[in-house]
Amino acid sequence: MANAPVQRMSQLMAKTLRDDPADAEVLSHKLLVRAGYVRRTAAGIWSWLPLGKKVLNNVERIVREEMDAIGAQEVTLPALLPREPYEATGRWDEYGAELFRLQDRKGGDYLLGPTHEEIFTLLVKDQCSSYKDLPVILYQIQNKFRDEARPRAGILRGREFLMKDSYSFDTEDEGLAQSYALHRQAYQRVFERLGLDYRIVAATAGAMGGSKSEEFLAPAEAGEDTFADCPNCDFAANTEAVSYELQPVDGSAVPAAEEIPTPDTPTIETLAASLGVPASATLKNLLVKVDGEIVAVGVPGDREVDMGKVEDHFAPATVEMVTENDFAERPDLVRGYVGPQGLGKVKYLADPRVAPGTSWITGANKDGMHAKNVVAGRDFEVEEYVDVVVVQEGDPCPKCGTGLKLDRAIEIGHIFQLGRKYADALKLDVLGQNGKPVRVTMGSYGIGVSRAVAALAEQTADEKGLCWPAEVAPADVHVVAAGKALQTELALEVSEKLSAAGLRVLVDDRAGVSPGVKFTDAELMGVPKILVAGRRAGEGVVELKDRRTGDREELTVEEALARLTA
Repeated sequence: MANAPVQRMSQLMAKTLRDDPADAEVLSHKLLVRAGYVRRTAAGIWSWLPLGKKVLNNVERIVREEMDAIGAQEVTLPALLPREPYEATGRWDEYGAELFRLQDRKGGDYLLGPTHEEIFTLLVKDQCSSYKDLPVILYQIQNKFRDEARPRAGILRGREFLMKDSYSFDTEDEGLAQSYALHRQAYQRVFERLGLDYRIVAATAGAMGGSKSEEFLAPAEAGEDTFADCPNCDFAANTEAVSYELQPVDGSAVPAAEEIPTPDTPTIETLAASLGVPASATLKNLLVKVDGEIVAVGVPGDREVDMGKVEDHFAPATVEMVTENDFAERPDLVRGYVGPQGLGKVKYLADPRVAPGTSWITGANKDGMHAKNVVAGRDFEVEEYVDVVVVQEGDPCPKCGTGLKLDRAIEIGHIFQLGRKYADALKLDVLGQNGKPVRVTMGSYGIGVSRAVAALAEQTADEKGLCWPAEVAPADVHVVAAGKALQTELALEVSEKLSAAGLRVLVDDRAGVSPGVKFTDAELMGVPKILVAGRRAGEGVVELKDRRTGDREELTVEEALARLTA
């Protein structure tokens, strides 16, 4: 393969900015725009400029190499997809407002693909008819689309983004487990090569369906995911996947339930203050509507309800908060004074902390009245226990009991054992060894390629700018000509020699730009090595700087070439 030509900044379309974009909230957004890597086209839609495209291509190359290494085969499927397969699996409705829907001129319904489980399933159904054709792993690296309500944080949360999605097809569950393990190992190699700090955590399947699911998270302040990590054992999970074991207690000694007057105490805070008890002694009862039907959810008064967990539990049903009109239509539901005892036809769910035998102070279903000594399993029944509280720092580890730590992170990968959800919906069978149809089992595996670029920027940048790991950087060396003709001549000469030796070179040969601006831009752009042809250029001496450590030394041109090509 021919060496890449030297990229001259005098010819490069990359305008750097001194100030942060007005709408930028996170570090990666600020720096990728300021360094001339990306530009905003519309809300959640981004254009990749030459330097940014080089970094994106490098991430894509690493992902492709590791996928090929496990025997996966690359294909390209359309992004514009018909409605029918997604309707067959229920995801046409399940995706809700996040799905980009459109019609052609004939009125046919289409969508822009958020993920491609259905289409890959149909492809395998068309191409594979026998167990001899399996197992197979297929993948693509393609733009995906989700109509985010509030696209933000630059390329971290866009409406169009580049993703690697792969899918495994096996005839047996044991085969699925092996395909899943192959992907898990490949993802570890990908993220290690990228230079990302990451954690593998247990996760929920969500709208994807299936059984086992794990996320690969890059810890970062800008992350939108929160994960729980145990400092004492190997437990780690997205907070949505942290579960609490149901532990019944003996409540036989608790006196009978007793109603007590509590005027003007419609909130947990006012109730606890009025009675002089901790909020944890009270029972909070949240009312929601599930496809129009009112459901009550009980949690300890000192805990918040995680609506994401509630929505996941009832998916694909629509979950809404009850309104003033709902209370008006149900006089038996007294706002601020709802209790699980005597709720009548309202379905009652509770967090496992509301275990049988536990005693609570809760609403008496009368205005200005509460009840104490209300015991779960004696005074009211819980129809279903569901983990619905927001996980807090210090909550016991489900595995060893140690207090959990919470951290923010960016989701960079997710792997699922889908099982037969999509194969059942689309009737994906092959002939087995006995000549009878066998239902295929599937796995689904995603890596956010464009998101990985932002995650790298978040984790590796410093106060001066971007600081790329060598394998994903847009160049190996950033050569800076301080300004004079002799310095520029030497910089170009050294750049050509470095390129001939196989290095990717970016050289700042811009005329009329001050040395200070050039040095600032070099640090902002974040190439791992910076080579300066400066005041001693006439002596054949250059300065080599390590962008990450800041270490610098003066070397002869020959020494610098030897150091950089070693």
